[in-house]
Amino acid sequence: MAPAIHQVNKEEYSMKVIIDRFEGDFAVVELADMTFVNMPIQLVPEGAKEGDILSIEIDKKETNERKKRIEKLMDDLWE
Repeated sequence: MAPAIHQVNKEEYSMKVIIDRFEGDFAVVELADMTFVNMPIQLVPEGAKEGDILSIEIDKKETNERKKRIEKLMDDLWE
């Protein structure tokens, strides 16, 4: 059964992909809809191997913190 995209909670989302194989500078991963895409090898954790499941998630907390820092920098710049 392919992993599904699912809601972790109201503020965070994640999906899982399965490493099918490695081809050159890419890991070919299977998505929940059973399609395959090339993922740049730089995005794959060291030590990952064929058959491993990778979790990809949106970190809303860190995204919001970064947004606030950038907004503050911009505000300080224009004062």
